[in-house]
Amino acid sequence: MRSFRDRDRDRDRDRDPALRARRWAGGLALALVLPLAGCATGTGTGTDGDADSGRPGASSTAPAPSATAAPEVRAQLRVDGDVRQYLLHRPPAADGADGPRPLLVAFHGRGADAAELRAKTRLERAATARGMLVAFPEGLGRGWGAGTRATKQRPDPGLDVRFTEALIKHLVRTERADPGQVYVAGFSNGGSMALRMAAERPALLAGAASVSGQLPTGDAAVEPTGPVPVMVVYGADDPVRPLAGLPSPPPDPKEPILPTRSARDSAAAFAAAGGAGEPVTRQQKGYERTVWRLGKEASGGSRRPDGTVQLLVVDDAGHTWPGSTVPPPEGFGPVSRALDATDTILDFLTGPGR
Repeated sequence: MRSFRDRDRDRDRDRDPALRARRWAGGLALALVLPLAGCATGTGTGTDGDADSGRPGASSTAPAPSATAAPEVRAQLRVDGDVRQYLLHRPPAADGADGPRPLLVAFHGRGADAAELRAKTRLERAATARGMLVAFPEGLGRGWGAGTRATKQRPDPGLDVRFTEALIKHLVRTERADPGQVYVAGFSNGGSMALRMAAERPALLAGAASVSGQLPTGDAAVEPTGPVPVMVVYGADDPVRPLAGLPSPPPDPKEPILPTRSARDSAAAFAAAGGAGEPVTRQQKGYERTVWRLGKEASGGSRRPDGTVQLLVVDDAGHTWPGSTVPPPEGFGPVSRALDATDTILDFLTGPGR
């Protein structure tokens, strides 16, 4: 069996372009087949200091919505001096109405990009049925600063948190996203990024979900600070980032691998921050579901103190998105067909029970 170092070196495949092309060919080919009607790129005419960011150094080139707005666009937003890219999916207006719409921000995994996550998850298709906007932001260096430790590659560990805040504020203003229905989700390193946003900005979000992502710990620790509904979906046989966590990861020359809590401890930390009681665990077909109910008296300003934190451990699943039709890279393990993670996550985030 290959070591974690070998698998991680495969995953950070920038060092071998040919290998990277082979591994992601299926996902990228599917992403190219899926239509990007009216796809456009921002022109980069923004200037530093735009008030849209809430802080110096942010501006945007994304157009305001209209009755003929393209359903999908590529756009950019300047934050902290960096021009950040994102793919935006707009649902059609229901019966001509153009009121506020829920927003999901979805973070790709390390070494991947927005198109790969879109192809893997089909989140935009499921979101359309729910009238949701979906933003797929691009990480700097194809990754996210999911932990609080500064590194040589990421000397500012709060950069991606501020970018996400600016992106949400921008989409509330330009796309009429509903500030009361903002959600985040992600896969792997992107799943950990979604958990970091939920931990550090619970009042900004109405819910969060992570697939194959855990909370960083050690000197990169992220601690939940208030109640927010959270779902963690994890493969029982994840060979890349084990279910039990990775408290002592090996060093990596490209991007340090952060130590993490277990999937259960990650979920339990959000439950504790939300004043939850004892969890209830039930075995369901193909996976185990553990539910903590958030306390009604929990502090922190959550809009949904009566929501839940849930952990779904999926049988016979690896470091993969359950229900995906895109083959995973070699060494990532199997894809479960017992659970459709996309519909499960969106049902959790937007459903009345949560």
